[in-house]
Amino acid sequence: MANAALIRIAMPLFFVPLSLGLHHFSHVAPQWVFLTGLIAIAALADWVRRGTEEVAGRLGGVIGSLLNVSFGNAAELVLALFVLATAQTRVVQAQITGSIIGTTLLFFGISTLVGGWRRERQSLGQPQAHLLSTLLLLVAVVLLLPAAFEMTQRQSSSRADLSQLDEQLSLCVSVVLLLLYAAHLVYVLITHREIFADKQATENGAQWSLAQGLAVMAGGVFVIAFESELVSAHLAETASALGLSPTFIGVVLLALIGTLSDLLAAVSFARLNRMDIVFGLCVGSAIQITLVVAPVLVLASWAIGKPMNLVFASPLDLFSIASAAFIVRAIASDGETNWYEGLLLVGAYVMIALAYFFQQ
Repeated sequence: MANAALIRIAMPLFFVPLSLGLHHFSHVAPQWVFLTGLIAIAALADWVRRGTEEVAGRLGGVIGSLLNVSFGNAAELVLALFVLATAQTRVVQAQITGSIIGTTLLFFGISTLVGGWRRERQSLGQPQAHLLSTLLLLVAVVLLLPAAFEMTQRQSSSRADLSQLDEQLSLCVSVVLLLLYAAHLVYVLITHREIFADKQATENGAQWSLAQGLAVMAGGVFVIAFESELVSAHLAETASALGLSPTFIGVVLLALIGTLSDLLAAVSFARLNRMDIVFGLCVGSAIQITLVVAPVLVLASWAIGKPMNLVFASPLDLFSIASAAFIVRAIASDGETNWYEGLLLVGAYVMIALAYFFQQ
Protein backbone atom coordinates (compact mmCIF):
# COMPACT_ATOMS: atom_id res chain seq x y z
CA MET A 1 0.00 0.00 0.00
CA ALA A 2 2.82 2.40 0.83
CA ASN A 3 4.51 1.73 -2.51
CA ALA A 4 1.22 2.26 -4.34
CA ALA A 5 0.71 5.60 -2.58
CA LEU A 6 4.26 6.65 -3.41
CA ILE A 7 3.77 5.78 -7.07
CA ARG A 8 0.50 7.71 -7.17
CA ILE A 9 2.03 10.92 -5.83
CA ALA A 10 5.15 10.50 -7.97
CA MET A 11 3.28 10.06 -11.27
CA PRO A 12 2.72 13.82 -11.87
CA LEU A 13 6.52 14.24 -11.87
CA PHE A 14 6.41 12.68 -15.35
CA PHE A 15 5.46 16.13 -16.58
CA VAL A 16 8.91 17.46 -15.63
CA PRO A 17 10.84 15.59 -18.35
CA LEU A 18 7.84 15.89 -20.68
CA SER A 19 7.76 19.69 -20.49
CA LEU A 20 11.53 19.97 -20.87
CA GLY A 21 11.44 17.60 -23.84
CA LEU A 22 8.60 19.47 -25.57
CA HIS A 23 10.52 22.71 -25.09
CA HIS A 24 13.28 21.44 -27.40
CA PHE A 25 10.91 20.49 -30.24
CA SER A 26 10.30 23.58 -32.36
CA HIS A 27 7.13 22.20 -33.96
CA VAL A 28 5.30 21.84 -30.60
CA ALA A 29 2.76 24.59 -29.92
CA PRO A 30 3.90 26.89 -27.07
CA GLN A 31 0.71 26.36 -25.09
CA TRP A 32 1.53 22.66 -24.63
CA VAL A 33 4.95 23.50 -23.26
CA PHE A 34 3.37 26.11 -20.98
CA LEU A 35 0.63 23.81 -19.66
CA THR A 36 2.92 20.82 -19.06
CA GLY A 37 5.32 23.17 -17.29
CA LEU A 38 2.54 24.38 -15.00
CA ILE A 39 1.56 20.81 -14.11
CA ALA A 40 5.20 20.01 -13.42
CA ILE A 41 5.45 23.00 -11.06
CA ALA A 42 2.30 21.87 -9.24
CA ALA A 43 3.76 18.38 -8.77
CA LEU A 44 7.11 19.73 -7.61
CA ALA A 45 5.43 22.16 -5.20
CA ASP A 46 3.65 19.24 -3.56
CA TRP A 47 6.98 17.44 -3.06
CA VAL A 48 8.61 20.59 -1.68
CA ARG A 49 5.73 20.87 0.79
CA ARG A 50 6.17 17.22 1.80
CA GLY A 51 9.91 17.67 2.21
CA THR A 52 9.40 20.80 4.30
CA GLU A 53 6.93 19.02 6.58
CA GLU A 54 9.36 16.11 7.05
CA VAL A 55 12.26 18.42 7.90
CA ALA A 56 10.02 20.41 10.26
CA GLY A 57 8.98 17.16 11.93
CA ARG A 58 12.63 16.20 12.43
CA LEU A 59 13.70 19.58 13.78
CA GLY A 60 10.57 20.12 15.84
CA GLY A 61 9.71 23.11 18.00
CA VAL A 62 10.07 26.69 16.87
CA ILE A 63 12.71 25.97 14.19
CA GLY A 64 10.57 23.33 12.51
CA SER A 65 7.46 25.51 12.61
CA LEU A 66 9.39 28.49 11.26
CA LEU A 67 10.72 26.40 8.38
CA ASN A 68 7.27 25.03 7.62
CA VAL A 69 5.54 28.40 7.36
CA SER A 70 8.43 30.12 5.58
CA PHE A 71 8.58 27.64 2.68
CA GLY A 72 4.82 27.53 2.21
CA ASN A 73 4.91 29.67 -0.94
CA ALA A 74 8.33 28.75 -2.29
CA ALA A 75 7.06 27.52 -5.67
CA GLU A 76 4.93 30.59 -6.21
CA LEU A 77 7.77 32.93 -5.30
CA VAL A 78 10.21 31.24 -7.68
CA LEU A 79 7.68 31.32 -10.53
CA ALA A 80 6.93 35.01 -9.92
CA LEU A 81 10.64 35.84 -9.90
CA PHE A 82 11.12 34.36 -13.36
CA VAL A 83 8.05 36.13 -14.71
CA LEU A 84 9.40 39.32 -13.19
CA ALA A 85 12.77 38.76 -14.87
CA THR A 86 11.00 38.97 -18.25
CA ALA A 87 9.70 42.43 -17.25
CA GLN A 88 6.07 41.24 -17.06
CA THR A 89 5.35 43.21 -13.90
CA ARG A 90 1.62 43.47 -14.59
CA VAL A 91 1.38 39.67 -14.71
CA VAL A 92 3.24 39.44 -11.39
CA GLN A 93 0.79 41.87 -9.79
CA ALA A 94 -2.06 39.79 -11.23
CA GLN A 95 -0.44 36.69 -9.74
CA ILE A 96 -0.33 38.32 -6.30
CA THR A 97 -3.99 39.30 -6.60
CA GLY A 98 -4.97 35.84 -7.82
CA SER A 99 -3.12 34.16 -4.96
CA ILE A 100 -4.94 36.23 -2.35
CA ILE A 101 -8.43 35.70 -3.78
CA GLY A 102 -7.69 32.10 -4.76
CA THR A 103 -6.64 30.89 -1.32
CA THR A 104 -9.22 32.91 0.62
CA LEU A 105 -12.26 32.56 -1.63
CA LEU A 106 -11.75 29.48 -3.82
CA PHE A 107 -9.68 27.16 -1.61
CA PHE A 108 -11.42 28.06 1.64
CA GLY A 109 -14.77 27.98 -0.14
CA ILE A 110 -14.25 24.51 -1.61
CA SER A 111 -13.03 23.19 1.74
CA THR A 112 -16.00 24.68 3.58
CA LEU A 113 -18.41 23.28 1.00
CA VAL A 114 -16.92 19.78 1.22
CA GLY A 115 -16.54 19.75 4.99
CA GLY A 116 -19.99 21.14 5.71
CA TRP A 117 -21.95 19.07 3.19
CA ARG A 118 -23.22 16.57 5.79
CA ARG A 119 -22.83 18.80 8.84
CA GLU A 120 -25.04 21.59 10.09
CA ARG A 121 -22.07 23.78 11.00
CA GLN A 122 -18.31 23.64 11.59
CA SER A 123 -16.23 25.60 14.08
CA LEU A 124 -13.22 27.67 13.02
CA GLY A 125 -11.70 28.22 16.44
CA GLN A 126 -12.56 31.76 17.50
CA PRO A 127 -9.14 33.11 18.67
CA GLN A 128 -7.23 31.97 15.58
CA ALA A 129 -10.02 32.92 13.15
CA HIS A 130 -10.27 36.40 14.67
CA LEU A 131 -6.49 36.91 14.54
CA LEU A 132 -6.01 35.74 10.95
CA SER A 133 -9.09 37.48 9.51
CA THR A 134 -8.07 40.74 11.19
CA LEU A 135 -4.52 40.42 9.89
CA LEU A 136 -5.82 39.67 6.38
CA LEU A 137 -7.95 42.82 6.51
CA LEU A 138 -4.99 44.90 7.63
CA VAL A 139 -2.63 43.62 4.94
CA ALA A 140 -5.31 44.24 2.31
CA VAL A 141 -5.42 47.86 3.45
CA VAL A 142 -1.62 47.97 3.09
CA LEU A 143 -1.91 46.94 -0.56
CA LEU A 144 -4.48 49.68 -1.14
CA LEU A 145 -2.18 52.34 0.33
CA PRO A 146 0.28 52.74 -2.60
CA ALA A 147 -2.60 53.14 -5.07
CA ALA A 148 -4.20 55.80 -2.87
CA PHE A 149 -0.82 57.53 -2.56
CA GLU A 150 -0.37 57.58 -6.34
CA MET A 151 -3.83 59.07 -6.92
CA THR A 152 -3.12 61.74 -4.31
CA GLN A 153 0.25 62.67 -5.80
CA ARG A 154 -0.86 62.57 -9.43
CA GLN A 155 -2.13 66.14 -9.27
CA SER A 156 1.07 67.63 -7.87
CA SER A 157 3.93 65.63 -9.40
CA SER A 158 5.29 65.12 -12.87
CA ARG A 159 5.03 61.63 -14.37
CA ALA A 160 8.77 61.00 -13.86
CA ASP A 161 8.68 62.21 -10.27
CA LEU A 162 5.56 60.17 -9.57
CA SER A 163 7.16 56.98 -10.86
CA GLN A 164 10.19 57.51 -8.64
CA LEU A 165 8.01 58.26 -5.62
CA ASP A 166 5.98 55.08 -6.24
CA GLU A 167 9.16 53.02 -6.32
CA GLN A 168 10.55 54.62 -3.16
CA LEU A 169 7.29 54.13 -1.27
CA SER A 170 7.03 50.50 -2.42
CA LEU A 171 10.57 49.76 -1.24
CA CYS A 172 9.90 51.30 2.18
CA VAL A 173 6.54 49.54 2.53
CA SER A 174 8.17 46.23 1.54
CA VAL A 175 10.71 46.53 4.35
CA VAL A 176 7.94 47.32 6.84
CA LEU A 177 5.91 44.31 5.62
CA LEU A 178 8.84 41.96 6.14
CA LEU A 179 9.35 43.34 9.65
CA LEU A 180 5.66 42.83 10.37
CA TYR A 181 5.92 39.24 9.16
CA ALA A 182 8.88 38.66 11.48
CA ALA A 183 6.79 40.03 14.34
CA HIS A 184 3.90 37.78 13.25
CA LEU A 185 6.16 34.73 13.50
CA VAL A 186 7.26 35.76 16.99
CA TYR A 187 3.61 36.14 17.98
CA VAL A 188 2.52 32.78 16.52
CA LEU A 189 5.54 30.66 17.38
CA ILE A 190 6.76 32.13 20.67
CA THR A 191 4.66 34.58 22.68
CA HIS A 192 1.18 33.18 21.84
CA ARG A 193 2.00 29.73 20.55
CA GLU A 194 -0.67 28.15 22.80
CA ILE A 195 -3.34 29.47 20.43
CA PHE A 196 -1.81 27.42 17.62
CA ALA A 197 -0.63 24.45 19.71
CA ASP A 198 -3.63 22.32 18.70
CA LYS A 199 -2.80 22.75 15.05
CA GLN A 200 0.81 21.78 15.61
CA ALA A 201 -0.23 18.73 17.63
CA THR A 202 -2.15 17.28 14.67
CA GLU A 203 0.91 17.11 12.41
CA ASN A 204 2.21 13.63 11.62
CA GLY A 205 5.62 12.50 12.78
CA ALA A 206 8.49 12.56 10.31
CA GLN A 207 8.90 9.45 8.15
CA TRP A 208 11.95 10.59 6.17
CA SER A 209 15.42 11.26 7.44
CA LEU A 210 16.57 14.86 7.77
CA ALA A 211 18.90 14.43 4.78
CA GLN A 212 16.08 13.06 2.61
CA GLY A 213 13.77 15.92 3.54
CA LEU A 214 16.42 18.55 2.81
CA ALA A 215 17.31 16.87 -0.49
CA VAL A 216 13.67 16.87 -1.63
CA MET A 217 13.27 20.53 -0.65
CA ALA A 218 16.45 21.69 -2.39
CA GLY A 219 15.98 19.51 -5.46
CA GLY A 220 12.33 20.51 -5.81
CA VAL A 221 13.06 24.24 -5.67
CA PHE A 222 15.98 23.80 -8.09
CA VAL A 223 13.83 22.04 -10.71
CA ILE A 224 10.97 24.50 -10.14
CA ALA A 225 13.40 27.23 -11.20
CA PHE A 226 13.99 25.47 -14.54
CA GLU A 227 10.26 24.95 -15.07
CA SER A 228 9.48 28.54 -14.10
CA GLU A 229 11.93 29.85 -16.68
CA LEU A 230 10.25 27.67 -19.29
CA VAL A 231 6.73 28.79 -18.30
CA SER A 232 7.61 32.50 -18.22
CA ALA A 233 9.26 32.27 -21.65
CA HIS A 234 6.08 30.83 -23.21
CA LEU A 235 3.54 32.92 -21.31
CA ALA A 236 2.91 35.62 -23.92
CA GLU A 237 2.72 33.13 -26.79
CA THR A 238 0.31 30.92 -24.86
CA ALA A 239 -1.94 33.86 -24.01
CA SER A 240 -2.07 34.83 -27.67
CA ALA A 241 -2.68 31.26 -28.87
CA LEU A 242 -5.50 30.65 -26.39
CA GLY A 243 -7.07 34.07 -26.87
CA LEU A 244 -6.60 34.94 -23.21
CA SER A 245 -5.02 37.99 -21.65
CA PRO A 246 -1.74 37.54 -19.76
CA THR A 247 -3.49 39.15 -16.78
CA PHE A 248 -6.15 36.43 -16.68
CA ILE A 249 -3.47 33.73 -16.89
CA GLY A 250 -1.62 35.41 -14.02
CA VAL A 251 -4.74 35.68 -11.83
CA VAL A 252 -6.05 32.16 -12.42
CA LEU A 253 -3.30 29.80 -13.60
CA LEU A 254 0.00 31.18 -12.27
CA ALA A 255 -1.53 32.19 -8.95
CA LEU A 256 -3.04 28.81 -8.11
CA ILE A 257 -0.67 26.28 -9.63
CA GLY A 258 1.90 26.45 -6.84
CA THR A 259 -0.66 26.07 -4.05
CA LEU A 260 -2.85 23.24 -5.34
CA SER A 261 -1.32 20.90 -2.76
CA ASP A 262 -2.61 23.26 -0.06
CA LEU A 263 -6.13 22.83 -1.48
CA LEU A 264 -5.87 19.05 -1.24
CA ALA A 265 -4.61 19.30 2.33
CA ALA A 266 -7.35 21.79 3.25
CA VAL A 267 -10.11 19.57 1.83
CA SER A 268 -8.69 16.58 3.71
CA PHE A 269 -8.77 18.48 7.02
CA ALA A 270 -12.26 19.82 6.26
CA ARG A 271 -13.55 16.27 5.93
CA LEU A 272 -12.09 15.57 9.38
CA ASN A 273 -13.99 18.60 10.72
CA ARG A 274 -10.74 20.45 11.45
CA MET A 275 -11.75 23.84 10.08
CA ASP A 276 -9.30 25.63 12.36
CA ILE A 277 -6.47 24.04 10.37
CA VAL A 278 -8.26 24.74 7.07
CA PHE A 279 -8.64 28.41 7.94
CA GLY A 280 -4.99 28.61 8.96
CA LEU A 281 -3.85 27.01 5.70
CA CYS A 282 -5.96 29.14 3.36
CA VAL A 283 -5.92 32.54 5.05
CA GLY A 284 -2.37 32.05 6.31
CA SER A 285 -1.20 31.48 2.74
CA ALA A 286 -2.81 34.75 1.60
CA ILE A 287 -1.13 36.58 4.48
CA GLN A 288 2.25 35.14 3.52
CA ILE A 289 1.71 36.31 -0.06
CA THR A 290 1.20 39.88 1.16
CA LEU A 291 3.76 40.01 3.95
CA VAL A 292 6.53 37.97 2.30
CA VAL A 293 6.14 37.20 -1.40
CA ALA A 294 5.04 40.68 -2.53
CA PRO A 295 7.77 42.63 -0.68
CA VAL A 296 10.47 40.12 -1.68
CA LEU A 297 9.43 40.55 -5.31
CA VAL A 298 9.63 44.34 -5.02
CA LEU A 299 13.10 44.18 -3.46
CA ALA A 300 14.25 41.58 -6.00
CA SER A 301 12.95 43.65 -8.91
CA TRP A 302 15.02 46.60 -7.70
CA ALA A 303 18.08 44.36 -7.42
CA ILE A 304 17.79 42.92 -10.96
CA GLY A 305 16.96 46.25 -12.58
CA LYS A 306 13.34 45.36 -13.48
CA PRO A 307 11.56 47.61 -10.95
CA MET A 308 8.08 46.62 -9.81
CA ASN A 309 6.11 48.69 -7.34
CA LEU A 310 3.14 47.91 -5.14
CA VAL A 311 0.85 50.31 -6.97
CA PHE A 312 -1.98 48.13 -8.25
CA ALA A 313 -3.22 50.45 -10.96
CA SER A 314 -6.16 48.23 -11.93
CA PRO A 315 -9.31 49.05 -9.93
CA LEU A 316 -10.32 45.42 -10.45
CA ASP A 317 -7.24 44.26 -8.52
CA LEU A 318 -8.00 46.61 -5.65
CA PHE A 319 -11.66 45.61 -5.57
CA SER A 320 -10.79 41.90 -5.63
CA ILE A 321 -8.27 42.10 -2.79
CA ALA A 322 -10.49 44.28 -0.60
CA SER A 323 -13.56 42.14 -1.28
CA ALA A 324 -11.77 38.92 -0.38
CA ALA A 325 -10.56 40.38 2.92
CA PHE A 326 -13.97 41.75 3.91
CA ILE A 327 -15.82 38.58 2.87
CA VAL A 328 -13.49 36.32 4.86
CA ARG A 329 -13.74 38.66 7.84
CA ALA A 330 -17.54 38.48 7.68
CA ILE A 331 -17.56 34.67 7.33
CA ALA A 332 -15.19 34.23 10.28
CA SER A 333 -16.91 36.75 12.55
CA ASP A 334 -19.14 34.14 14.26
CA GLY A 335 -16.44 31.44 14.33
CA GLU A 336 -18.61 29.00 12.35
CA THR A 337 -19.11 27.95 8.74
CA ASN A 338 -21.58 25.86 6.75
CA TRP A 339 -21.72 24.44 3.23
CA TYR A 340 -23.77 27.34 1.86
CA GLU A 341 -21.17 29.88 2.98
CA GLY A 342 -18.60 27.77 1.16
CA LEU A 343 -20.70 27.89 -1.99
CA LEU A 344 -20.98 31.66 -1.69
CA LEU A 345 -17.20 31.97 -1.42
CA VAL A 346 -16.67 29.85 -4.54
CA GLY A 347 -19.34 31.85 -6.37
CA ALA A 348 -17.62 35.11 -5.45
CA TYR A 349 -14.33 33.79 -6.82
CA VAL A 350 -15.94 32.62 -10.07
CA MET A 351 -17.52 36.05 -10.64
CA ILE A 352 -14.20 37.83 -10.06
CA ALA A 353 -12.44 35.39 -12.39
CA LEU A 354 -15.09 36.06 -15.05
CA ALA A 355 -14.43 39.79 -14.74
CA TYR A 356 -10.73 39.16 -15.50
CA PHE A 357 -11.69 36.82 -18.36
CA PHE A 358 -13.75 39.53 -20.09
CA GLN A 359 -11.29 42.34 -19.25
CA GLN A 360 -9.76 43.81 -22.40
